[in-house]
Amino acid sequence: MSRNRISIAIAALGGQGGGVLSNWIVELAEANGFMAQYTAIAGVAQRTGATIYAIELYPEEQVQGKEPVLALMPVSGDVDILIASELMEAGRAVNRGIVTPDKTTLITSDHRVFAIGEKEQPGDGRFDADTVREAISEAAKELIIFDMDALVQQSSSVISSVLFGALAGSGALPFSRELFEETIKASGRAVESNLAGFALGFEWAQAGNVDPIENQEPSPEISSSELMSSIEKLPKGAQPIAIYGLHRLVDYQDADYATLYLDRLSQFTGAPDAVVKEVARHLALWMSYEDVIRVADLKTRADRGEKIEVEVKATDGQIWYGHDYFHPRFEEFTDILPAGIGAAMNQSQIWRRIFSPLFSKGRIIRPKTILGYLMLRMVANLRFLRQGSYKFKCEDKRIRSWLELVSKHKGDAALEIAKCPRLIKGYGGTHARSLNRFSRIMAFVEKSQDDGDLAVKIAELRDAALADDKGNALSASFNNLNATGLGTDDGKNSEFEWAGSS
Repeated sequence: MSRNRISIAIAALGGQGGGVLSNWIVELAEANGFMAQYTAIAGVAQRTGATIYAIELYPEEQVQGKEPVLALMPVSGDVDILIASELMEAGRAVNRGIVTPDKTTLITSDHRVFAIGEKEQPGDGRFDADTVREAISEAAKELIIFDMDALVQQSSSVISSVLFGALAGSGALPFSRELFEETIKASGRAVESNLAGFALGFEWAQAGNVDPIENQEPSPEISSSELMSSIEKLPKGAQPIAIYGLHRLVDYQDADYATLYLDRLSQFTGAPDAVVKEVARHLALWMSYEDVIRVADLKTRADRGEKIEVEVKATDGQIWYGHDYFHPRFEEFTDILPAGIGAAMNQSQIWRRIFSPLFSKGRIIRPKTILGYLMLRMVANLRFLRQGSYKFKCEDKRIRSWLELVSKHKGDAALEIAKCPRLIKGYGGTHARSLNRFSRIMAFVEKSQDDGDLAVKIAELRDAALADDKGNALSASFNNLNATGLGTDDGKNSEFEWAGSS
């Protein structure tokens, strides 16, 4: 590291407090004999908006009457410290040449925030994280990497405080731990939780590169519950997934609904471990399907506003309002109605013609205004009606039919059927199209004999369904099976019959 100048780059996503972290570093330096310059370079919205923060520090004692010229952006090959709030941002920094093996200390979280390009793929569109880890380990002079998002959850803090602690623990800056902590205290914002996150980041950075997720104990709420006895009967590999599913469904609906999840999962305690893991994962996700009630709930949660507020207020100190765009279809309206009414309206062309014009255009709602918040909370509070709704009855029927099919088959066929709900994605029209592809495959399974090749056929059809959004590859695979007399794409009179379009 240069004795005269310290160059720091921070790569962070919107809402992760990159601006707060930058301010802390600048305040720390200026309070301890350094000149500091800080610039934010906004990027495109890869996820929630990626921003590069460039900071340069220069010792005041070496100014000698002439102020130094400090850079406004990171220069390739001239960055002493790179701090990344997420693994792929660290990889992007390496790709830009910001990280170099002769100079750069790289501090990064090991968790992922998936990009739009990864999420929009019908199948698994995730970038290979192992490749990124290998690249950053070769590119950096010194690497500090661990799952900081897990420490955020543990300390109820934000990732900027954990990153600040990791920076202190790395020893890359010439300041003591106490000076770092004084900077947090002087800010006057969420001091207790920020110090808790800082302490964990500091300790993990000094302990070395380890994964805090390993050997993580269940939360006290779960471990003290009678439900734990049901979870302990599952294979070891499925237990963390079941605990996550339990938390997710309590949050989604209530404790009774989460108990139903475990009751359904208990049917598979004697099944192969791989089957139980797949059922545990996909059952939790399917039982917490998205509807307008869920969307309204998530849009109005305090932590969502806090994440946005941290970024906006830290950089500009301004009052902010979010604009959320909603465009529910007629089907989303009928989905949350009582089952009988929703079914009648959904299947009636008269009701559709009457009500569809009300849903022909999207609308903008501002959750931070009184009216916008009350509108969304009113919808979110309809949770108590969910289990009697038309959508719930339809999804519950499909879930039970899928579980029955998994139970009916053995070996590889059961495993491939258990994996098929990964086809079901999204909300609204996207959900309808993905469910259509899933239903076609399940209808095929219902009418097929397990002749030893069924698992191969299911895997082939599932891969084809994931190959494109329009379903052309899936139709081609069915045509191939029909030509060889091995299957049919006729889903009529099936438990999985779906009225949507492919």
